[in-house]
Amino acid sequence: MRKIAESVYWVGVVHWDRRLFDSLVPLPDGTTYNAYLVQGSEKTVLIDAVDPEFVQTLMTYLDGVERIDYVVSQHAEQDHSGAIPQVLARFPEAKVMVTAKAKPMLMDLLNIPEDKFVVVADGETLSLGDKTLKFIHTPWAHWPETMSTYLAEDRILFSCDFLGSHIASSDLFVTDKCRVHEAAKRYFAEIMMPFRHILAKNLDKLAEYDIAMVAPSHGQIYDSPGWIIEAYREWVSAPPRNLVALPYVSMHGSTARMVDHLTAALAERGVQVELFNLAVTDIGKLAMSLVDAGTIIVGAPTVLAGPHPLAAYAAFLANALRPKAQYLSIIGSYGWGGKTVETLAGMIPNLKVEVLEPVLCKGLPKEETLEALNRMADAIAAKHRESGFRD
Repeated sequence: MRKIAESVYWVGVVHWDRRLFDSLVPLPDGTTYNAYLVQGSEKTVLIDAVDPEFVQTLMTYLDGVERIDYVVSQHAEQDHSGAIPQVLARFPEAKVMVTAKAKPMLMDLLNIPEDKFVVVADGETLSLGDKTLKFIHTPWAHWPETMSTYLAEDRILFSCDFLGSHIASSDLFVTDKCRVHEAAKRYFAEIMMPFRHILAKNLDKLAEYDIAMVAPSHGQIYDSPGWIIEAYREWVSAPPRNLVALPYVSMHGSTARMVDHLTAALAERGVQVELFNLAVTDIGKLAMSLVDAGTIIVGAPTVLAGPHPLAAYAAFLANALRPKAQYLSIIGSYGWGGKTVETLAGMIPNLKVEVLEPVLCKGLPKEETLEALNRMADAIAAKHRESGFRD
């Protein structure tokens, strides 16, 4: 156990070498599974658990604990809930406190009997004697059943995935703000961004509380949490930046020439560009760029009459993440024909964007293609100015 406040302990696990989450999300810095033990004068509560791979580590932490009255399960996903059945086996008197939506999920995912649950309402409190917990429903951060828990006397917000980051460290609290900011932005981009409109309401709800510490379920604890809350407000609500995110793939160099020309043309017009070669890129870096980008350009050669599969994946990703970009277009080369534009356009129904005139060419880009790319750069620069995008 590691003490974070009087009678409040971290009982989590640092997973140093995990490099992929959900068989999808890259974890370049590893991660943690944070659980917290709160010992009041009358009741003891475990807030979340750990990934089932590390259940024995959690059980070792709890060896000296005589009684757990409640397990607060803030989120049903197994990296937080997976060890709860073993906790209940060790402490059979414990009840599991959940939102109404979490209860059936945990019954399905972990086979926890229905009579073990206590459903808590938004704003409901639980007295532990000399400490008081308040439950704050924070739906879609990032599942529909999620909640946070506020420890009133110590002004600690246990935020679960909300405000967290995938980062492994021996430091319990944030010591390198720049490193954690990047990890938290990556986490937001990959997991939270699709729900940013609902997250804005959750942030407003948290504004009612005096928060001295944010203890998330992934990453380090924020003992000066103001900056991460403000960062979330920017990522959720600030207008896009004067930035083009340009994921691309090139098989024989033609699309790459177009990408290079467009990048230079945009830079000359004062527009920042971030390039992502989809054959080698860290997809999390692309997601982070999508948090800020005002325009998305997909560079795609044609393969078997359609877009290259990596370009199709980039379009699928953007559609799933629902970034705040306002403009989108496609550039690329083809050999004999196809429907690259039509296929990619049909893959982005969630994006509320203005589609700019695509630029496709047969074979190597000729002078007319380069002129069309210059016109695209003119249009993007003008629209970014008109929209008042941030530099």
